[in-house]
Amino acid sequence: MAPLFTRVRLVFGALALFALVFAAVPAGAQQPNSVNPTADSVNEKQLLQEFGKVRGRGSIPDTKSFTIVRPAGRDWRHFHEVTLRWIGAIAILGMVVLLVVFYLARGMVRIESGRSGRTIMRFNGIERFVHWMTATCFIVLAITGLNITFGKVLLLPLMSPQAFSDWSEWAKYAHNFLSFPFTLGVVLIFFMWLAGNIPNWVDWEWLKRGGGIVGHDHPPAYKFNAGQKAIYWIQVIAGTAMVISGYVLIFPFYGTDVANMEAAQVVHGIIAMLFIAIMIAHIYIGTIGMEGAFEAMGTGEVDVNWAKEHHSLWLEKELAGDRKAPPPQGAAATPAE
Repeated sequence: MAPLFTRVRLVFGALALFALVFAAVPAGAQQPNSVNPTADSVNEKQLLQEFGKVRGRGSIPDTKSFTIVRPAGRDWRHFHEVTLRWIGAIAILGMVVLLVVFYLARGMVRIESGRSGRTIMRFNGIERFVHWMTATCFIVLAITGLNITFGKVLLLPLMSPQAFSDWSEWAKYAHNFLSFPFTLGVVLIFFMWLAGNIPNWVDWEWLKRGGGIVGHDHPPAYKFNAGQKAIYWIQVIAGTAMVISGYVLIFPFYGTDVANMEAAQVVHGIIAMLFIAIMIAHIYIGTIGMEGAFEAMGTGEVDVNWAKEHHSLWLEKELAGDRKAPPPQGAAATPAE
């Protein structure tokens, strides 16, 4: 009986093994001839994008808000808290130090022939209003913008956290709302002074001779010399870049994503630091750097001798026009020189 039982067991075992093999054949037949290993898997780019992210849960439709930390966000934070501060410190403090050294070495650029006591209109009321509106907005925007980068480091140790929070809140409101009149000023300045700021050969000669700043030479210039034309185009181009990038930040996610907003803030921050440094030089020349320069935007009239030394071609054109125009009735003509 034992040998018979052993044989029966072997037969049933063989049948069971055959049944298993036969059942596995249809399953294998269902597999495709060619397999795409990346069809249902995450590619390398997606893995890199997801690496280091910290995501939470939310109940609002905007799923972007579920991401708490992302690698690009850490890079932006390092730029904002480290790189941008270095750029601003080097550009702004460097410009201040350079101007102090230049003032100690050169001093104020005086009217060498002295004041004549006669003046000529250089900028009318509308031009001065647009200039001061834009300049005032720029100064407030610069101060409130620098607070975003340097306030926590420079101001917070000097005041209470609540005072710094209140100041920063109002500074942000001022920064946002004054951007609109600043935009208007950039547009008006562009059209108002465009004709007088087209570069020409006189500008090249002015630059070669130092522009009256280096040494005591006074190269001829029209209403705007090469230096003023450079300030004009910097103001227009940099101002436009500031306006565009600023509006992207004021109105977030209108046709943009987080990456574009980070890029806009990088552009906004770098241009702002360089813009402020250049405007500090502009303010220096228009105040303590050159005698009689502030009067052009103060009263609108400049001394004739100042105009003769710094804008001789413009003065000749203005005087020639005055000689052609008939004198007003009941008033005696004032001699030009």
